Amino acid sequence: MSLRAACSEDRSTKSFMRRILVTGSSGLIGSEVCTFFSQHGWEVHGLDNNMRAAFFGAAGDTRWMQYHLQKTLPHFTHHEVDIRDRTGIRDKIKAIRPDAVVHTAAQPSHDKAASIVFEDFDINAVGTLNLLEGLRQFSTSVPFVHMSTNKVYGDRPNTIKLTELPTRWDFADEAFAHGVAEGFPIDQSVHSLFGASKVAADIMVQEYGKYFGMPTCSLRGGCLTGPNHAGVELHGYLSYLIKCNLEQREYTVFGHQGKQVRDNIHSYDVARFCYEFIKNPRHGEVYNIGGGKQNTISILEAFQRIEAMSGLPMNYAYVESARIGDHICYYSDLRKISSHYPDWSITKSLDDIFSEIYSSCYPVPVARAVVSPADIIIQ
Repeated sequence: MSLRAACSEDRSTKSFMRRILVTGSSGLIGSEVCTFFSQHGWEVHGLDNNMRAAFFGAAGDTRWMQYHLQKTLPHFTHHEVDIRDRTGIRDKIKAIRPDAVVHTAAQPSHDKAASIVFEDFDINAVGTLNLLEGLRQFSTSVPFVHMSTNKVYGDRPNTIKLTELPTRWDFADEAFAHGVAEGFPIDQSVHSLFGASKVAADIMVQEYGKYFGMPTCSLRGGCLTGPNHAGVELHGYLSYLIKCNLEQREYTVFGHQGKQVRDNIHSYDVARFCYEFIKNPRHGEVYNIGGGKQNTISILEAFQRIEAMSGLPMNYAYVESARIGDHICYYSDLRKISSHYPDWSITKSLDDIFSEIYSSCYPVPVARAVVSPADIIIQ
């Protein structure tokens, strides 16, 4: 269904703007989506309760971004809502009457999940269900984009035959020359509890699309990154790695000789895809979204790259044991997403990503240093 058909016709002049509801709006992807849609003339409603600070402490706090969005985006409203609050979510959806929903809120760390098992599942799985059902009670025509994860594949990608190169691992099987595609199996593997809770959410998003005919998609992200990432050791490795170099802190490498490979995608390119999907939604779709092979890098290669930029040595320790369920090599096969949405492509290279994160970390960004909550209204 088109956006025009999805828009309500009984709105005041101010609220006739298309409305988007973004969960996790102060996080990396959520804030990028808020900014992108605001720049395209949408009224933006952000839901966030800064749970990242509870998970990761002061380094993970994202209030500064909330205040930044409130000060800089026209027609942006912040809502302090916990996605575990089923009644609160339902009531917010009915009050906001969104024309689109982008769901980025999550407990994002597969390491952290083991110590907060109920919170992890309630946020990732039940929170997603609360949103889907609250939206279904409002309308079955509103596009719903869910930020899933490549961790839904568990450690099955580690069964792909690999070749060892001087600074990285890579797929040796020609069937994976373009990366991991959406048809790759997700069961009979170790996911981490985080991966399992995200599987539940991912499948539920598909089911609401297929069973109820709702326009939904799950985006199985690779390494999502960008200058606004509040990277910490347990989540956001590239941002955290660069910060460690600039602040001369020790970075810990967990297994695989530091040759483990990831594809990195800038948050801006994720927001661009959300926009394309919402313009032309499909039902119950799944897409692997990442930087693709062109944006792959190993930890050792990331060390070399940031050392060349900063002129500072990388201080690191090596731990032989890898993280449970960790991928040795993973990058996204982008052929399906590109074929369904040919107007979308990767626009931010690894050079762009490193340069932007470097600039945001050193010196300290102005937005983080000067923005205060004074005179900011939270709804």
